[in-house]
Amino acid sequence: MIKRTLYFGNPAYLSLKMKQMVVKIPQTDDGDLPEEDYIRTIPIEDLGVIILDNRQITMTQGLMEALLENNCALITCDAKRMPVGLMLPLAGNTIQNERFRSQLDSSLPLRKQLWQQTIEAKIRNQAAVLKYVTGEIPKNMMKWSECVKSGDTDNMEARAAAYYWKTIFPDDPYFTRGRDEEGANILLNYGYAILRAVVARALVGAGLLPTLGIHHHNRYNAYCLADDIMEPYRPYVDKLVVDMLDEGVECKLNSTNKVRLLNIPVIEVTINEKRSPLMIAVSQTVSSLVKCFKGNIRKLIYPEM
Repeated sequence: MIKRTLYFGNPAYLSLKMKQMVVKIPQTDDGDLPEEDYIRTIPIEDLGVIILDNRQITMTQGLMEALLENNCALITCDAKRMPVGLMLPLAGNTIQNERFRSQLDSSLPLRKQLWQQTIEAKIRNQAAVLKYVTGEIPKNMMKWSECVKSGDTDNMEARAAAYYWKTIFPDDPYFTRGRDEEGANILLNYGYAILRAVVARALVGAGLLPTLGIHHHNRYNAYCLADDIMEPYRPYVDKLVVDMLDEGVECKLNSTNKVRLLNIPVIEVTINEKRSPLMIAVSQTVSSLVKCFKGNIRKLIYPEM
């Protein structure tokens, strides 16, 4: 089942009633609509990601508890409308201790092999995006994807990224990829934040520690594993942003752009030679990661563009 992603950008009172999230919008002074038109209810079990983007949003403790019990990710935004916080349940799986142990006991060679597979998949998907943009297969990218070693010791990821970001936006030859840069980065950063929440939610639901990565290990990063697993999925966000810019949208977080980016969890991807919404594909990737940690398989399942 595909979980819904909800965005709240206006003042609202969010509460819980009979396993339903009740959304109450404050009435305006000149409002002449009946009270029921300002109230909506949504089943808790249908929700996967909720984005709170207004300082006048109130959420009851009961609702928050119910959302987390159903493995719903809560994202809060800062004054610049950018995601700044992510809340996930502490216990997302009934055999969480067993999953934790297999993750903690995983060997360094295994983690290096999993990172190799991750970067190979990422570069291949980046190459697919460049083919979509330029109409030509980037042979250098395909070659680099084949040259990734265990642990990516030659840093093919960085080499591919340098060429990728120089090529992906032909109308902006001076584009620089950066978290604090302007232009398309605004849309990319917002999209990546949504993707990160989807991946972190799947990891917690599978009983894994999102903090303990297979490659990323920043001591201040609580979602290292999410940042690892989302890498091959980033090009799907990139392609969406490319399409938006081709349509002439402005590089800012207005309501129209946010609506487009909120569709990231339901983007259609191909995984295991089958079409699937991105959110479901992420769950398949995470499921394969669990099996790798348990020693059942040694191959991560990633989507191919």
